[in-house]
Amino acid sequence: MEAAIILSTLVILLLLRVPVAFALGSLGIVLLLWKGFPLIGVPQRLYGAMDSFELLAVPMFLLMSNILLRGGVGKDLFAAVQSWVGHWPGGLGVATIVSCTLFAAISGSSVATAATIGTVAIPEMAQRGYNRSFTLGMLAAGGTLGILIPPSIPLIIYGVVTEQSIPTLFLAGIGPGLFLAGVFIVYGVLYSTVGGGYTPIPRASWQERKRATLRALPTVLLAVAIIGSIYTGIATPSESAGVGFVLSLAITFAMGRMNWEKVKDATFKAMVTTVMIFLIIVGAKVFSYAITLYLIPQNISQLITANVSDANWFMLAVGAVLLVIGFFLEALSMLLIMVPVLFPSLAAMGIDPIWFGIFFVVLIETALITPPVGLNLFVIQAVGKARLQEVIKGAWPFAAIMLATAVILWFWQDLALGIPRLL
Repeated sequence: MEAAIILSTLVILLLLRVPVAFALGSLGIVLLLWKGFPLIGVPQRLYGAMDSFELLAVPMFLLMSNILLRGGVGKDLFAAVQSWVGHWPGGLGVATIVSCTLFAAISGSSVATAATIGTVAIPEMAQRGYNRSFTLGMLAAGGTLGILIPPSIPLIIYGVVTEQSIPTLFLAGIGPGLFLAGVFIVYGVLYSTVGGGYTPIPRASWQERKRATLRALPTVLLAVAIIGSIYTGIATPSESAGVGFVLSLAITFAMGRMNWEKVKDATFKAMVTTVMIFLIIVGAKVFSYAITLYLIPQNISQLITANVSDANWFMLAVGAVLLVIGFFLEALSMLLIMVPVLFPSLAAMGIDPIWFGIFFVVLIETALITPPVGLNLFVIQAVGKARLQEVIKGAWPFAAIMLATAVILWFWQDLALGIPRLL
């Protein structure tokens, strides 16, 4: 009963548009005061939330993605991929998803991926007669690959919260990320072939392909350097993010696309996003501390294990809850609120915590393109100067594909765990 009242209060605060960080933090402090727990634990939690070497990767990856966004590297990526596949049926859709996949392997951010590739792809696809809602929905969905394909900011935070290996989480994200990108491509080709309504483009010459590929090569090598340094053990995710930021500056300045005014703007935007993320983390830490003292995670874990003995039913319930709260919470808030509550039950259910992290991220990816608070919907609405209804109409088939991928992931767990086991 106590847990239901606390969670209902949190939901009411969020529905009243109280910022997530302040809703979590203030409710946590009220809970501590209500039972007379000492507040000395609050500043300790605040400091502990920030005192993490792994979290240094977050501002570094955000800085890097903002530098690349303002340096216009998305245009090079899209042009290079388009030169190879643009003449296929639905080729610009294929180029869009492949470009999103490549940029996701650099930025770790869904918003940066959607905004960067969307700026280039939307005008190109509109010019070639692609259905507008389909184009907008594909860009919104393609952007979500930024939080699944490593490096992924939500996977970094999940690793910090649950004390799981971040490089292992990154490895586990590769299979589902590429699988999801592949299904998006197949759907895009089928939709374009059956629906028609687009103007095919001629096959690019080998000279055009060479020129476009060479322009995009530094960005591709940047992705290889970031991911390769992590997986070979040369650098931690935080160190790799720092190196990636320096290299992104070098690449964009060398191309003549960066100046100090753009660097200042990129730094400010990254700072704003970083502060928002860290405030949510701080609020979640205080709330998590309070509900732990109230024994809520333990009680929920005991309730689940006492009444749900089958892991299939447990995961079905988790999926249903995440889908519902995804309608009014953004991805990071879902992660920081739900993981501390659900994580203690995993061991009793025999569920691998690495696999659960990937499953969780696939579901919160879906929340990025579902109304009313799907962040990528608003990003693409702004980039494409479209009505929100247009974006939602095009995005719902991709949301259905994501849910189907979550189901496949449950029945085929090696999709996520296969690569970590091999390496």
